[in-house]
Amino acid sequence: MSSKIRSHVLSNGLTLVAEQMPWLQSAAFSVLLPAGSSYDPQNKRGLGNLLCDMVQRGCGDRDSRQYVEDLDNLGVARGSGITNAHTSFGGAVLADNLFPTLSIFADVVRNPHLPEAQFEEGQMVCYQELRALEDDLGQQTMIGLRRQMYPDPYGRAALGNMESVAALTPQDAQQHFEKLYQPSGTILSVAGNIDWDQLLEQVESLFGDWKAGQVPQVELGEKLSIYEHTQFDSQQTHLGIGFPGVPYSHPDYFRQRGAIGVMSDGMASRLFSEVREKRGLCYTVYASCHTLLDQGSVLCYSGTSADRAQETLDVMIEQLQLLAEGIHEPELKRLKTRIKSALVMQQESSSSRASSIAADWYYLNRVRTLDEVNDIIDGLSCEGINEYLKENPPSNFRVTTTGSKKLEMPVGISADNA
Repeated sequence: MSSKIRSHVLSNGLTLVAEQMPWLQSAAFSVLLPAGSSYDPQNKRGLGNLLCDMVQRGCGDRDSRQYVEDLDNLGVARGSGITNAHTSFGGAVLADNLFPTLSIFADVVRNPHLPEAQFEEGQMVCYQELRALEDDLGQQTMIGLRRQMYPDPYGRAALGNMESVAALTPQDAQQHFEKLYQPSGTILSVAGNIDWDQLLEQVESLFGDWKAGQVPQVELGEKLSIYEHTQFDSQQTHLGIGFPGVPYSHPDYFRQRGAIGVMSDGMASRLFSEVREKRGLCYTVYASCHTLLDQGSVLCYSGTSADRAQETLDVMIEQLQLLAEGIHEPELKRLKTRIKSALVMQQESSSSRASSIAADWYYLNRVRTLDEVNDIIDGLSCEGINEYLKENPPSNFRVTTTGSKKLEMPVGISADNA
């Protein structure tokens, strides 16, 4: 099976990137708008998340009910969300239904009704998301860790808080829409059984006359200190550990990914076997590479009991520091097999490829083919990864905890340094 990747930048700055996968019967798309939570005003956090809901309450010549019915009649499996950098809308359909689906989402991002009568309903959705977050202490811990790893607003949560959402108005939503929902910097990715020429013609007709604007600048604030604790009376403690890494665009990203994969990918990984299986310290533990456009980090998490939290923290830090001594061939072989299995799955999923090629374009300004990624994985070696680890040993740790008591930072890591 072979695919073809094409791209085109419209005169207004919107980028169309597509991968033809003719062996599929489906097609999927992803729209990335440069309207992430980083652009929320300081006193109006959660505005972008609320707007993401509001633009789907009727658009073009459809009211809220007709919008839902039209998408259901087309069989669209859809989703939306907001990250630090983008507000996204995406969906997957039978290939024959792609163009009418795109026409609906063109109205979502260009001609939403933003009905004032439903504004409080939109706020209620945001409140529900915030209440769900209150019950998810693990997620809260990792949000706190990102605030330690990146300067504000890059580490902030997209949901805002109860007070900031309650203070929002329909006028705030309208102004935010007019400021950020525009084609310059927007990425539309499509993958599946498509015809490129027909797709380009359709996209030009739907988005070609969309008036370009200017993406506002982000003012950077400070990071939190290297140790943060949130007091919560519980028998459980949630640990987050982070240290600097490289972003996805960096030449060493996949060497870093290989090292962290050995630590965390699968039940044979070091963190799982050493922290959970051998010592029985926790019920879950993992590490992952996290990336922004030009910054990266490694984020680790563990959920454990309060009486074993200190030992869990100490052992996790110990294992991360031992990683600098290098990885071994059997570990890398297992990791390569897992990654290649995931690549095979992507070949069978238009949704996965639509998301991947949009992300590639954002981070790299080009798209890596699956064959190219496969070659990169094949090229990983213990020697190359160990060389990277020798030059970039895990260090400069930042720690966040949520639980009944503060923990002591491991030896050699000062909690007093900002």
